[in-house]
Amino acid sequence: MKHNRLLTIMVLFLAAGFASCKKNEDRKDLFVPVEVDAAPVSDAAPLSGPVKGTMLAGKTYTINGNIIVKKTDTLTIQEGVTLNFTGNFGIGVKGVLLSLGTKSKPNYFTYPGLTRTDQPGADPTKDPALAGKWTGVICDTSCKLLVMKWTHVDFAGGPTTGEIKTSISTKAYPIFFQNPGGIFVLEDSWIYGSVDDPIRTLGGKIAMFRNTFEKCGFTGGEALNAKAGTIGDFAYNVCIGIATNGPKLSNSGAANGVPATNVRIYNNTIINCGFRRAEAGRGGSINFEEGAGGMAFNNIMVNCKYGLRVVKAPIADLANLSYGYNFSYADDVDLVNQFYPPTYLTNASVTDIPQPSTFLPTGWKTGDIYNAPGLVKANDPQFINGPVPLPQGYNLKDVVVVGSYNFGLKPTSPCIGKGYTGFSPEALVPLHPKYGATEITPPGKDMGAYQTNGTGNQH
Repeated sequence: MKHNRLLTIMVLFLAAGFASCKKNEDRKDLFVPVEVDAAPVSDAAPLSGPVKGTMLAGKTYTINGNIIVKKTDTLTIQEGVTLNFTGNFGIGVKGVLLSLGTKSKPNYFTYPGLTRTDQPGADPTKDPALAGKWTGVICDTSCKLLVMKWTHVDFAGGPTTGEIKTSISTKAYPIFFQNPGGIFVLEDSWIYGSVDDPIRTLGGKIAMFRNTFEKCGFTGGEALNAKAGTIGDFAYNVCIGIATNGPKLSNSGAANGVPATNVRIYNNTIINCGFRRAEAGRGGSINFEEGAGGMAFNNIMVNCKYGLRVVKAPIADLANLSYGYNFSYADDVDLVNQFYPPTYLTNASVTDIPQPSTFLPTGWKTGDIYNAPGLVKANDPQFINGPVPLPQGYNLKDVVVVGSYNFGLKPTSPCIGKGYTGFSPEALVPLHPKYGATEITPPGKDMGAYQTNGTGNQH
């Protein structure tokens, strides 16, 4: 019927209810996306070129060239959809993209016919997860809204080609978002493998909740590399086997008048990161640098090359940066001695576990070298099933995927009840089952991505 295809106008932002936005008028931009013609997208033939409308639940679509969502168009992907990219192609988003998988029927953006090489000690030079078999979801500066829920993005990160390269971006990441005034929601999703950063943002309001990042970055790359005025939340995520860091924040590239990069990083579990980045002083867990501020609370960091780093050259935004109530564990004395990385500006918070006073020498100052061999294997976070201590015969670089691990907490875990709940999420995106975040999960009373009350990460 014709009336079923009338324009649907959805107002996403209501000024009321976003009290956290009051502190900065620039964060109160209203966005009224218009979803035009939601006609079904046919799966009868391979797709390339302009695509709009609705990819229907349960169908498999073959992509044999770049597909482009035009500036005035919306592409909606219903639950249980698979997109098979048969070559180095991607989705160029100039308009709006909505991938609406569900817990029981997630969506898959993948390259068909590949075998995962997740066994410990696998050669990364022969790993298709690190080879960029297809390009990714590459958003133009005109993309006002990108929403991805319960979506797998596997084997992506290949170079941009064709119209994506010439009119959208020469940069390629599994997900690239670059509209300072836009909204990017990623929740309950998975990114498996990438050549560089699995996610790069150049500005925008973000809500990244309850995702899993595995084996991302060949010789470099952060789970989230947020630059140029990116603001929002990164919480309840699992980052495992990342080449460099979990989340990294920088204000590099910010335009005049754009609020500085500021992201609240809380209740994440970050495991065995930093070991495919050989450069000294690089790689680890959480990184603040070059004019970026934010928060970092309630994170569990296990066997990461470095602890939380606050960089002094170019210096982070110290006036707008707070952190504490973080948990660190390591199986190696070199890693223990980087819980508070020497030569950086990371302060030792009395709320951290282990308590700094139990291993830092008298007179220690921020940036000083220290030696704490007694901490090696000394404060097990007690995952239900995790690589702690490091399994016999494993190297630190071998733990790169979740696999059969369960990073929930045993009832005797020292992380239970030690989270800090005295702050709120930024909550800069609307709540909506389709056009916004399904849930803005507040800080948890337990450290890490999994709460003993069943909330948090659902993978």
